[in-house]
Amino acid sequence: MVVAGALVAATLLPWMGGIGLLVQNSATLAGGLPPALTESVSGNSRVLAADGSLITSFYSNDRTPVPGDRIAAVVKQALVDIEDARFHQHNGLDVQGTLRAAVTNAAAGSVQEGGSTLTQQLVKQTLLETADTAEDRQAATEQDGQAGVARKLREARLALALEETASKDEILTRYLNIVYFGQGAYGIQAAAQRYFSVDAADLTLSQAAMLAGLVQSPTNDDPITNPANAQVRRNQVLQRMYDLGHISEQEFTEISASPVAVQPGDASPNGCIDAAIGGFFCAYLQQYLVQTLGIDQATLDDGGLTIQTTLRPDMQAAGDQAVLSMLPMGDSLAGMYTAVEPGTGHVLAMSVNRRYGCSEADCESVVLNTAYSQGAGSTYKVFTAAAALERGIPADHILTTSNPYVSRVYTNNGRPYVVQAFAGADQRTMNMEEALYRSSNPYFMALQDELGSVEGPVRVAERMGMHFTASSADQIIGGNRGSFTLGAEATSPLDLASAYATLAAGGTRCDPTPVTAVLDRDGEPLTGPDGKPAGSGDTCIAGAVSPAVANTLAQMMRKDVEPGYPGQTASAAYVPGHQIAGKTGTTQNGFSIAFAGYTPQYSASVMVLNPKTNQDVGGQGGGIGGTIWHNAMLPILTGAPMVPFPPADPVLAGSTVPAGPPPAAATTGGEAPEDDNGNTLGTGTPPDDGGED
Repeated sequence: MVVAGALVAATLLPWMGGIGLLVQNSATLAGGLPPALTESVSGNSRVLAADGSLITSFYSNDRTPVPGDRIAAVVKQALVDIEDARFHQHNGLDVQGTLRAAVTNAAAGSVQEGGSTLTQQLVKQTLLETADTAEDRQAATEQDGQAGVARKLREARLALALEETASKDEILTRYLNIVYFGQGAYGIQAAAQRYFSVDAADLTLSQAAMLAGLVQSPTNDDPITNPANAQVRRNQVLQRMYDLGHISEQEFTEISASPVAVQPGDASPNGCIDAAIGGFFCAYLQQYLVQTLGIDQATLDDGGLTIQTTLRPDMQAAGDQAVLSMLPMGDSLAGMYTAVEPGTGHVLAMSVNRRYGCSEADCESVVLNTAYSQGAGSTYKVFTAAAALERGIPADHILTTSNPYVSRVYTNNGRPYVVQAFAGADQRTMNMEEALYRSSNPYFMALQDELGSVEGPVRVAERMGMHFTASSADQIIGGNRGSFTLGAEATSPLDLASAYATLAAGGTRCDPTPVTAVLDRDGEPLTGPDGKPAGSGDTCIAGAVSPAVANTLAQMMRKDVEPGYPGQTASAAYVPGHQIAGKTGTTQNGFSIAFAGYTPQYSASVMVLNPKTNQDVGGQGGGIGGTIWHNAMLPILTGAPMVPFPPADPVLAGSTVPAGPPPAAATTGGEAPEDDNGNTLGTGTPPDDGGED
């Protein structure tokens, strides 16, 4: 042992000489600390619902930093005793301790005591974890030759500097929050949860000793996979604590004789596949954070952010149940329910009869609530009605049309463009309001003829929040596609809910957003490239359509939902005691159905389609779509006070009678009358309408 000690001392002599020079100049070192050693330790980024509950986390290393007063004192004592017994006496370097550890370990033939101080270990761990390049990682781990000595000298310099600026408890707490304990657990809180399913503040002496022993060899001494090794290592820690007088003989004897006892807990949820609720909302949020707010994925994974979202768990749960009650999980037909708050654009729920992100048959990795696939049918008639109202054509504007109706303005690839009314809407003379809630194809094609171009409806739709991906708005206008009013364009369910939310908000369009605040690791607002807090503040434009137009349309579309209007198509969506406006849609051949409904407080769309191939949904928008909307909103609106829509503009309403308050005792009635499942006639399918009606 004496010979071994002499050899070790001789080996360390040059390094110790360098340390001596550093100690002499320690007063000048504090200003050279890298930010990684002075900033707070970053942990998992947490994604919170609107009520503060945890949806999921994002991380590359599972870590939940905790303050020193939330770490059991026995943990700190166990770690100091086994790793750095002179921690509270030295100034970051411990020449005496290093020599003693080297001699002891050499004599034992294995690591019995740590050589570096905890402060040095903290420096090394931090530099390694924050290394951005392969060169930096190699520099942080170099062992041999001059490079190895240089690394140790740098770590020593930084350790001295750190001790100049931080208290011993701050250094110890930081170390316990950063060190790896195995099983994917970084930091003492994650380790306490992973091995014992408790918080760091509640760890016992036996548990603390085991965790302190893991620091040197987390894989070899893992109590889950190698309990015998773990017991030996734990007992070494207990022996050290006993030798230093920090535990009693009875504690040492009783605990060391017992096997290691673990109660493994789950790792923290990571990513949207692990979301407790709203997996598709989570995926939409992740895309929004990266693509819209410009938060790179590395910051999302390693920045310790707190992301406050708009998700309402009650609305998400109600939407999930409503969709699944009509379409079982994994059905070939996907049902999407998407809810938005008028006046803010806050996305409240995104439900699909799928699980997000996994590989089984009932899973889906595309956010169907934002995907553009099939059309939304006659829900688009509201854009034509809005354009007409903006032109001064009132709600009581009467047209008499033939059935089938031949357009005077639009053609089918050079041939006449012909539409036909569904049986329930086969009424030759009606006004705009009645044509809207009956969903008359001939009336709205004739109304679009009066407008002379599809540009008015398309531009209204854009202003209300619709986007077009298969074709741009300019292409639709340039092609003068008469099918626009019949909803042939590929439609995002979120766009549809957002556009109807514009009407619910009296004409104020708010861009959809899933987030209200993003806080950094210190709880301060995260700033974007423009220096402004990321994700704070809603993006709204007042007057996307005038309040007169918006309020008049709301009163018109109430008659599609609320009881008492023969020929209405959405009675299944009605929730007794509330004012609800809405519009149904069914595409030709039944490849998709839709319903968009709203109150002054909520706007939500339902779309049902096969996202993989064309499939006849079977039914109309007022049936499955209206029922899903009703079932999702019923628990939200029941017991809540009725919020009325503003009255229609008297000029735009014309002689039509505004809808009164809904009867208190009314019920939803039976199956909704089928809506606008007409057929495009003529020779062949018009290339500009996608076979929609």
